[in-house]
Amino acid sequence: MDSLALGADLEPEPVVDEHSAVTLYVNGEETTLTVDHRATVLETLREDFGLTGAKKGCDHGQCGACTVLVDGRRVNSCLLLTVARNGATITTVEGLADGETLHPVQQAFVERDALQCGFCTPGQICSAVGMLREAADGHPSHATAPDSPAAAAGPDGTATGAVVLDADEIRERMSGNLCRCGAYPRIVEAIEDVIE
Repeated sequence: MDSLALGADLEPEPVVDEHSAVTLYVNGEETTLTVDHRATVLETLREDFGLTGAKKGCDHGQCGACTVLVDGRRVNSCLLLTVARNGATITTVEGLADGETLHPVQQAFVERDALQCGFCTPGQICSAVGMLREAADGHPSHATAPDSPAAAAGPDGTATGAVVLDADEIRERMSGNLCRCGAYPRIVEAIEDVIE
């Protein structure tokens, strides 16, 4: 029989408030700060750094609104604990531009009007930057043809060539980033413009 049914008085476990110092390299600047062990990279970027480009959409890693680049790879920052990223290099949409000069992906999004409400745009842009790097490094996707150079691995297991990005390949690689406004055609066009 359940102890609660017997009326047992159970004391709740005390909440342990654990913090650790971490060093992060955010948009080219080294910062050491103390973070709660439960804090995500998204929360740290928004609350401690004031970088509000990455958004909290679903908080489950399903929408992509929180996408940033960590050590050059695109990630859902709502799923990463900051304490586990000690020493990481993090690039947000705010860090892509070079002064007043927009990153080519940012510029293409502006020129193609590849947004509507803008909520998902920072995540879309960071994902596109990471996706272009992945394709250039030869990482195949579900849409990559089995006979493409990227699908063939060399003796060390790495891809032997860059993936050619057509509209289908771009859509597949960007499928983790949702846009409730439906700006997908313009987003694909903007990425194609950068490739050309």
